[in-house]
Order: sequence, then structure tokens, then C-alpha cells
Amino acid sequence: MRYLRYVAVGDSQTEGLNDGDELTGYRGWADRLAELLAARDAGFRYANLAVRGRLAAGVRAEQTEAALALEPDLVTVMAGMNDLVRPGFDARAVAAELEAMLSAFAGAGARVVTFTFPDVAKIAPLVRHLRPRVVDLNERIRTAAGRHGALVVDTFPHPVTTDPRLWSPDRIHASPLGHARIAAAAAHALGLPGGHASWSDALPPLPPVPAWRRAGTEAAWAGRFMGPWVVRRLRGRSSGDGRSAKRPRLEPVVLP
Repeated sequence: MRYLRYVAVGDSQTEGLNDGDELTGYRGWADRLAELLAARDAGFRYANLAVRGRLAAGVRAEQTEAALALEPDLVTVMAGMNDLVRPGFDARAVAAELEAMLSAFAGAGARVVTFTFPDVAKIAPLVRHLRPRVVDLNERIRTAAGRHGALVVDTFPHPVTTDPRLWSPDRIHASPLGHARIAAAAAHALGLPGGHASWSDALPPLPPVPAWRRAGTEAAWAGRFMGPWVVRRLRGRSSGDGRSAKRPRLEPVVLP
């Protein structure tokens, strides 16, 4: 199919955090997917409404109508991880927010792509207790997508999605390589040139790490990333406070 108006909605992953920086700007998987689409058609336009820190309800409330107003023919929806890591997580409520977006975009005639989440227990062992939540939410996402004809990039079954090289040191956001793999996975789901099943291929094996070093790494991660996140939650703050979409209008894409 020919896609000319792509709108990405979501949180920090879709915004592109850690694929670039605050000074140079963030690229991210959605930008990378847009570049693939722009290379196919000079008339292509792209908007990215994602804002870091947003819960699924916030993504739906702030971004759905804005996205529909742009009359997209392609929409990607990635949200829910910020909900999943919080106390009081309700998989049914989060899935309902996601399904409302899938329904709205599909009902407007857009092709919709959504995503499941990888196995967090293998990415960050200290939060392995969250794994049942991931499994539950993923199944609800698959079911909702099936009801509305949305394509699903199903990351959970593929071991490469938990490879540390696909993740930034914070283990929350993808690395540039991870963003590239997500873009390739979305392109594959859409049947685009440049998208193929190799997105899920394993990387060369890493050398074994002694248990004492793994323990030290986990402790360092907890102090550097998990601790500050908990403090922000206790203060009622979000990384997205005061921020708005980086690309709120449909605009041409400058190819790298």
C-alpha cells in the first residue's frame, strides 16, 4: 500500500529517547520508519505526537483527536509501559485505553500498527515481578488488535528483544540499535521494502559474565536509574511535565 500521511502516537519510546540526545534531537524508531516511507514517495508527510512519561490514558486523551485531525492513512500506537511499572496497574483499564485508540484510528480508515512488550524479567531482573503483567497486557493487546484489524509487532516471543545491546543503560528506552530493530519490525509488519523478518535475528553471543559482576551491575542500575524513578513518582512528577509533541504537524521528512 501507499502511505502518505503517517502519525505516530505514544510515549518516550515513540518520541525516540536515547536515539540521539536533548541537544541534537531524538530520532527513534518512528522517525526511522518515516524515513523508509519517505524514500518511497516524495509526497509523504509525517507527524509524531508522542510525549515521554505519558500513561495510556494520557496518550488517548491528548493525542487521539489531534492525530485524527491530521487525517492519517497510517498510525502507530505504542503505549502502556508507563502504566505497567506503577503500583495499582490495571491491565483491563490500560487495554481499554489502547483499544479505544485502535478503534478510532481504524474507524477513520487508517492502517494501524501496535506493539506488544518484551520480557522485562530478562531485561531488568530486579523487576522480574512485573513479568505476569506484561504477559497479561500483551494478550489483551493482541485480542484488541484482532478486533479492529490492526497489525501487531509481537516482540515478546523473540529473544533478541531482551538482548542488552538493544537497550540503553537505563533499560527503559531502546538503544539506537534497538530503535532500528523496532523500525524494521514495523516495516516488516507493513510489508514495506526494507522490512524483513531478519529484525528478529539474534545478535552474536556475548561473552559470559561472572555472577559477582552481574550483581554489581544490577546494584548500579538500581542506584542510577530505578532510585530516581521512584523519587519522581513519590513527588508526583513525570519526565514529560511541561513537554509537548516534537513534531505536531504533518511535514516532509529529510532523509539522513
